[in-house]
Amino acid sequence: MFWVLLLLLAWAFAGTACTRLCLAAVRAAAADSAPAGDDAGAATHREHDLTLYEAAFLSGGPRRVADVTMVSMARQRRLLLAHTGWATVVDPRGRDEMERSVIGAIGPEGQSRIAPVRAAAAGAEAVRRLADGLVRAGLAVPDGARTTVADGVRQVRAAVPAVCALGLTALLLPGPTGLPRLLVALWFALPLTLTLSCLVIARAEVHPYSRWASPAGQRLLGALNRGPAGDGDERTFLTSVAVRGVRAIGEPELRAAFTHRDRPGRE
Repeated sequence: MFWVLLLLLAWAFAGTACTRLCLAAVRAAAADSAPAGDDAGAATHREHDLTLYEAAFLSGGPRRVADVTMVSMARQRRLLLAHTGWATVVDPRGRDEMERSVIGAIGPEGQSRIAPVRAAAAGAEAVRRLADGLVRAGLAVPDGARTTVADGVRQVRAAVPAVCALGLTALLLPGPTGLPRLLVALWFALPLTLTLSCLVIARAEVHPYSRWASPAGQRLLGALNRGPAGDGDERTFLTSVAVRGVRAIGEPELRAAFTHRDRPGRE
């Protein structure tokens, strides 16, 4: 009857993960409905026009803001991003706080590896102020509440192979199980059905999942994605990078600057 212990363990994995997902979904729904009774708050969401940095933060967090800032400066020839993974300052006068943060992260020598610059710029005070403003506007998830639906979905996804592995182990146990193998498999099918059902419901009800944007922020991002191309030039390009990340960069050398990895033993 050792398979019963494995079944209990499978239920523990499935039940814990699904409970966390449901609680996260309830909290997200409560946070989304809270401003609904406040006409001023709802109007703020409708009228808020996302800036490039705000769209970047809601899509990918602080590192995405740093990426967009560097790409914008590189496109204006004020920052040189080499395909070898180095950043070189061409114009040391930053036009806003984000650009000054990037220049400060590069340092007085005017040249640095891109990876540490991204990390330092992402943790700059300017990014923290941007995040605080989005949280106050109800568009971003507070820093202490980021066990969100996205995290819950990842936990349920992890529970699926765990339940399958436990069920397979129970079926392969030597000796008699006290029940036909088919019935044992059916018992393990119950927690597996629970986890898969939760994933289907989450996909239908709360998709897309986001770690950074609140439901209101996700709606603004959706409207931004569906919006017209506008000038069809620099603004559209940078908006695409803000929403999709560096993979949206069409220039191979510029994209290589962010994806470059040093070989072992090299500086």
